Amino acid sequence: MSQTVDRALSILPLLAQGPADLGQVAERLGVHKSTALRLLRTLHEHGLVYRQEDQRYRLGARLFALAQEAVENLDVREIAHPHLVALNERIGHTVHLAVYEDGEVLYIDKVESRYPVRMYSRVGKPVAITVAAVAKLLLADLPEPERRSVADKLDYPMYTSRSTPNAAAFLKELAAVREQGWATDLGGHEESINCVAAPVTGTDGRVVAAMSVSAPNVVVTAEELLGLLPLVRRTAAAVSREYSGTLPDNTEQEGSP
Repeated sequence: MSQTVDRALSILPLLAQGPADLGQVAERLGVHKSTALRLLRTLHEHGLVYRQEDQRYRLGARLFALAQEAVENLDVREIAHPHLVALNERIGHTVHLAVYEDGEVLYIDKVESRYPVRMYSRVGKPVAITVAAVAKLLLADLPEPERRSVADKLDYPMYTSRSTPNAAAFLKELAAVREQGWATDLGGHEESINCVAAPVTGTDGRVVAAMSVSAPNVVVTAEELLGLLPLVRRTAAAVSREYSGTLPDNTEQEGSP
């Protein structure tokens, strides 16, 4: 990268901290004011910085528009799919990816188990929203007023004896999921199926999708499936990093659930 481009790009994180005048920019870059002014003018011409009436510079609207456009054009399924395949190849169980849209949680990707016993689930099909692990993660991330509103409007079918019985119980579980950062469905939808799930987050830390590993208890016990949770969380974290364009955090999610 040329020195000029490097200096120009260095201005953007500086202005992200707040408006700065020409002298402050020059000082932070370690250059003469004339050099800083030339860089600022170039960025201003492209709409990446804006000069205020007080002669201080701030980030320009064009920069925010570009960032929003980039986020809107990101396809979380496309980014996640290779990670889902790699996880499936490593553990052999069914892997799902789900999102929350228009009041429903929908599967948008699925990698089938290598075992003969298969799960009945389809891409594009809504999940059982009051019991599915992916649904718990997605709804737990909603602002509290919206979370309560959604919970109050749901029906609570008792698929099994472990199903969530009512809104109060659901909200309590969502609070726990929000705190711990992962979710389970241990026989809540089907007695013989267990599931663990982890969130995929965007640049703002909000949950944009949830991925899960599911398996029948004739293949793996609930305890054994829970033992895979750290791996599921690391995979979700890798998808999150790629989706948001952030660097790895060496401290992330190495422990047990």
